[in-house]
Amino acid sequence: MARSAPASRAEVVFVDGVRTPFGRAGEKGQYWGTRADDLIVKAMIGLLERNPKLPKERVDDVAIAATTQTGDQGLTIGRTSAILAGLPITVPGYAVDRMCAGAMTTVTTIGAAIGFGQYDIGIAGGVEHMGHHPMGEGADPNPRFLAEKLVDPAALNMGITAENLHDRFPELTKERSDRFGLRSQQRVQAAYEAGKIQPDLIPVAIRSQEGWGLATEDEGRRPETTMEGLAGLKTPFRPHGRVTAGNASPLTDGATVSLLASADAAEELGLGVKMRMVSFGFAGVAPEVMGIGPIPSTEKALRTAGLSIDDIGLFELNEAFAVQVLSFLDHFGIDDEDPRVNPWGGAIALGHPLAASGVRLMIQLARQFEEHPEVRYGLTAMCVGLGQGGSVIWENPHYTGKKK
Repeated sequence: MARSAPASRAEVVFVDGVRTPFGRAGEKGQYWGTRADDLIVKAMIGLLERNPKLPKERVDDVAIAATTQTGDQGLTIGRTSAILAGLPITVPGYAVDRMCAGAMTTVTTIGAAIGFGQYDIGIAGGVEHMGHHPMGEGADPNPRFLAEKLVDPAALNMGITAENLHDRFPELTKERSDRFGLRSQQRVQAAYEAGKIQPDLIPVAIRSQEGWGLATEDEGRRPETTMEGLAGLKTPFRPHGRVTAGNASPLTDGATVSLLASADAAEELGLGVKMRMVSFGFAGVAPEVMGIGPIPSTEKALRTAGLSIDDIGLFELNEAFAVQVLSFLDHFGIDDEDPRVNPWGGAIALGHPLAASGVRLMIQLARQFEEHPEVRYGLTAMCVGLGQGGSVIWENPHYTGKKK
């Protein structure tokens, strides 16, 4: 039956999201013997199994992000992973690269297509196997970037961009960054002990020299972390610097995937609704201080939504570096220990598999919405390599307007 031309904007809903456990990148990591495309396929299969009411042929498109699109992350991974996950051959797919905001961009792109009335249902996610594909592997930056001073040389090293934030904002001290990193570890561990994170993890069969096993938990957690231990860590990006392994996200492998739909399609098929998309924004900043990117992207998303920062009741901010989150909090007048911000911890403890992380933020926000019916709006936001920021504002379908 032919679809009539869309008469008005459709409401976009986040039906569900899942992810693999995140593993530490490298030979000692749990996914060293696992292909990147198998990670995203496993996550996609898990998503489809959790939503049996969804007729697979109703999926209009599959968008999967990867930052290094080569090898087992190449070959238009949105299309190949859709086929491998058992979707009908009639379901198309494509790949996206916006570095750290890859999965966030797949969500906003699929969401925009739904909102415009062209799609009813889409799958969006991301994968990054940093053990197989280190960031920047095989890249050949145009010499004009540096020769014509289009970007500062520091822009090509994310750790240096974080050190630059410490330089630019002296109030963003190493002690504050370390304390934020410690709090991330503590909050993630508390969330694990309360069983809040595990329900959205899809176990992955893994193979090592010892044989076959099962990845069921995030590998990067360090609950034994102390301020004393953090104070003694090396500063790999600059002698006597302030960025360390304790206040930055580790190199990580993992995959995330989400199911988006129009509100009408979700109702028709009896699918659940965990969040409603309100607005999104992407913005550019000087690449050498890319960590401030979420500030203008959030201002753009707020402006589009007709909201202010005071309307946001929950924040899921990607912890690429603690200093980056702190710069965001200072700009908007939010306390370092505000309980609305990353209440279950973040990437410093869980890891940041680049293009996958955006949907991880959304998965956690959706769960927190269930626990907080007094909160109407939440924000997922992240900095992006080469000087960008990305932000998405979501509405809580469980909102009652009543204080807990």
